[in-house]
Amino acid sequence: MNRPKLVRFGVSLEGDLLRRFDSYIGAEGYDNRSKAIADLIRKEFVTDAFAKGGAVAGAVTIVYDHHKREVVNKLLDMQHDHGNIIISTQHVHLDHDNCLEIIAVKGPGAKVKALADSLKAVKGVKHSTLSVTSAGK
Repeated sequence: MNRPKLVRFGVSLEGDLLRRFDSYIGAEGYDNRSKAIADLIRKEFVTDAFAKGGAVAGAVTIVYDHHKREVVNKLLDMQHDHGNIIISTQHVHLDHDNCLEIIAVKGPGAKVKALADSLKAVKGVKHSTLSVTSAGK
């Protein structure tokens, strides 16, 4: 496997900012600044790709009351309508009334966001989150 060539570069920061950064990365479990900085850069690339409609992967997580009229059918119909970006789903019974659905997605950021927005707008959905990451690039 070819490993990418590492390139060293210098960064100048205010002392207080560096102390805060070191405290932050220590709390996050990083062993060194290089990995933390690389992860922050990658995070910005994912944010940029998502904002520009580029390919992302992620999860739409919803909690809903399955007793609400037609909520289950509406959610299933919407998922079938977006089969081109849905990789898989996981359904969990939280208690007698509430279900958790985790929908793994991959595709253009705009389509992923549109799906997440339409799912959370369904009457009976109590909470929804969208988490996106790199599609591997």
